[in-house]
Amino acid sequence: MRTLLLAAALALTAGSAAAQDWAKARLEQSPRHLEWVTLKHGDRQVRCFLGFPEAKGKATAVVLIHEIFGLTDWVRGMVDQFAAAGYIAIAPDFLSGTGPNGGGTESLGGPDGARAKIQGLPQAQIDADLDAAVAHVRRLDACSGKVVVGGFCWGGAKTFLYATHNPAIAAGLVFYGSGPEASAVGRIKAPIHGFYAENDARINAGLPATGEAMKAAQRFFEPVTYPGAGHGFMRAGEDPAGSEANKRARAEAWTRLKAILGRL
Repeated sequence: MRTLLLAAALALTAGSAAAQDWAKARLEQSPRHLEWVTLKHGDRQVRCFLGFPEAKGKATAVVLIHEIFGLTDWVRGMVDQFAAAGYIAIAPDFLSGTGPNGGGTESLGGPDGARAKIQGLPQAQIDADLDAAVAHVRRLDACSGKVVVGGFCWGGAKTFLYATHNPAIAAGLVFYGSGPEASAVGRIKAPIHGFYAENDARINAGLPATGEAMKAAQRFFEPVTYPGAGHGFMRAGEDPAGSEANKRARAEAWTRLKAILGRL
């Protein structure tokens, strides 16, 4: 019975991730400059979605790491929403080149196809993709030179892990993502801000150990847990059919996000 319930929950999550017409419609109405760019490192090409704020001065840049479902319309919408808040934002498609004819997320047939491919991505390749994205936005004339990395679910865990790889990022924004091995946290230099859901035992079970490891290494880690929210609340809280708890958590997380980025 428990297995059936888990399968049903996963199917519901995948279905919610796939049905993003509301995200696409919002994105199509954006007045901001949004574009696709292809970044190259070695023999690899990574397709990325990039957005610019309507601002007079130079802006902090945010590199967004997508969920396990790949670079969906919702993630592209988050690029636009960070741009609306006054930040340059870029989201690499880490599934670039994994689909038919070298395609990425859009060619994999939906959440199940993306999930099947993403688990096999080498960590060294993910880090190199992120290095390329960080370097690209940092070089932009409109960028202040400060670059933050943030991610959701799979991307939240990869954000935490990337902070152990690149000590030069200004901050890490971890949305319901697990922490790295305790032996690696000493390499983290950036402050890590965590955004977690109350109803997410799978991720939250590891939080005490992560907190202890960060404290022992004298590294900054500030996790906040949002009451009543479920895993994926940043997406689910934007969905018109989302629960009130998820919508409230999303709104509170955005307020906190803007305060964090405003202090950099």
